Amino acid sequence: MLKVLLTSLLILVIQPVGDLLAQKSGDATLGTQKYSDYETPRTCGACHVDFYQQWLQMIMSQAYVHHWDEIEYFKLAIPHAEKDPKVAGVKAGCNGCHTPVAFLAGDVPPPKPEMNSRANEAVTCDVCHTIAGFEGDTPFNYNFISEPGRVKHGPRDGLVSPAHETKQSALFNTTEVCGVCHNEKSPYGVWVKATQLEWKAGPYAKEGVVCQDCHMPKSSGRVATMGKDFPDVRQHFFHGAHDPGKIRGAIELRIHPDTREVEPGLPVKFTVILYNTKAGHKIPTGSAEERMLWLHVEATDAKGNVYHLPVDKKGFTGEEYTIAANTLAYQDMGIPLGIPDFKGVQRDGVPAGDRIFRLPYLDPQGRMTIMQWNTASQAVDYRIGPRETKVETYTWQLPDTIAPGPVVVKATLNYQKLPTPIVDFLEVPPEEAEVIEMNSHQTQVTVVD
Repeated sequence: MLKVLLTSLLILVIQPVGDLLAQKSGDATLGTQKYSDYETPRTCGACHVDFYQQWLQMIMSQAYVHHWDEIEYFKLAIPHAEKDPKVAGVKAGCNGCHTPVAFLAGDVPPPKPEMNSRANEAVTCDVCHTIAGFEGDTPFNYNFISEPGRVKHGPRDGLVSPAHETKQSALFNTTEVCGVCHNEKSPYGVWVKATQLEWKAGPYAKEGVVCQDCHMPKSSGRVATMGKDFPDVRQHFFHGAHDPGKIRGAIELRIHPDTREVEPGLPVKFTVILYNTKAGHKIPTGSAEERMLWLHVEATDAKGNVYHLPVDKKGFTGEEYTIAANTLAYQDMGIPLGIPDFKGVQRDGVPAGDRIFRLPYLDPQGRMTIMQWNTASQAVDYRIGPRETKVETYTWQLPDTIAPGPVVVKATLNYQKLPTPIVDFLEVPPEEAEVIEMNSHQTQVTVVD
């Protein structure tokens, strides 16, 4: 009986709290609070020094002021929302996750970052630690229930603070607390972010490994400077797609040939094996419409000549989106930019023939889009799932004139947060197109006479 009672209480805390308490969530919370209802991060940082300093360095603190987010919101999302009733909600809705305090305060659109308003606080300590639950069965589209005030919610019981009351919440030990913003549906009902849902469908969910285990690792320490030591304090790193250290090594890869000696003019096949060894979700995840992950293979002969090897086609539906090409895309940007019959910009910006691991987002006209709110459908999902292995082959017909001797063939898996053509066209700071080498491996064959 006690076990049943405890289980029931846990469900009440984690599941459809909004229905039970008849409280507002998601779009219904727009303008229901005031800025002054929430503590500033600096105030929290007076006692929670380490957590505050960690947060300052993470994208959570920059979700509104980050250069690409600012351009995407003010240059694309707002003008589009004002022209198309179908996506009108994004003018306010983007802020439900990028600057929740501004959204809850009804500040639409918030002042631009240069005005240094409280919207710049982005995803704050007090927003997360006053979440009392979420509405419905699935967390998504900022459907959290916010209860600002003296009571701060967290995963630990028995904490005493001179600054506020504390309350243990089972929600904070689940992935649902992350899913309220890391799952998102477009106005067309398409999942344009589904990181928590990807985790839920994968192997780590079955093993009880949650988002926090990787993105908020435990260590010994203190929750606050005046508090006592604990052996299992969650660090507030939140490191992910914007953290090169987290990106590097997330996918393992190896390359091998089908023969070690080959004559000029004859073919040799190289096989690349890629394995998602670290992530509990697909790679790339989150804003998958703008992430670039591609495999580049090149050979260098004994004289230093370099040859680019295009990937062998597999023939699956939608494969054309997964092989880099000199083709145009993103034509729907012409709507917010006021460019009639916009021809688009280069889709990929990486060497033609390279394999791209992506999930293409398509606008209502079936064209590839970078504007996730305008996603009416999606093409093939060719990302790498948790513990998934993908195999790519490269059949290379050696030139008749290739130099005898060793040929080194290297496979490199590269990652970008945003395609270079988009960065150049929208004048995004170039660091957003930084190419990060996720992993690489090389092998060797010998050209014999």
